[in-house]
Amino acid sequence: MTSTTTVAHAPRAPQSALTVVRRTAWLAGALFWSAFAVLEAVNHGWVAGTLALVFLVLPDLTFLVALDDAPRMAKGQLAPRAVPYYNAMHRALVPLALLALYTVTPFTWAPAFAALCGWLAHISYDRAFGYGLRTKEGFQRGTKEGFRRGTTEGFQRG
Repeated sequence: MTSTTTVAHAPRAPQSALTVVRRTAWLAGALFWSAFAVLEAVNHGWVAGTLALVFLVLPDLTFLVALDDAPRMAKGQLAPRAVPYYNAMHRALVPLALLALYTVTPFTWAPAFAALCGWLAHISYDRAFGYGLRTKEGFQRGTKEGFRRGTTEGFQRG
């Protein structure tokens, strides 16, 4: 005879329809930029593919700026010293502006375009899965944790 164990899960707040639509749109963008990065790698070789992969990962490596502070941080908190770098690398406007600049200038190096596609894919995946910018204290913006820690930007859109 087997016994059944029930595990109580914390109730999840229902997501609004707007949140679902927003995240779905970010996911569609992430898939688009990923496909574009792969296309650039196939058409322009290993340098383009390598740069696309590097820029797909690079934005999250900004935590290395303050790695020595990590043991003193709360769970899910980024060291405040790393926040400006993290937020700069996670703003979609930065690679989009560089992409626009790339299209109107005579600079035409396909690996740079592939890198921008990888960077935009990273940002889009983060937004699709619910990760956004950080508060100055290092918590996710728009979360109860960010609000609970006394930030005035806890529930602002990032």
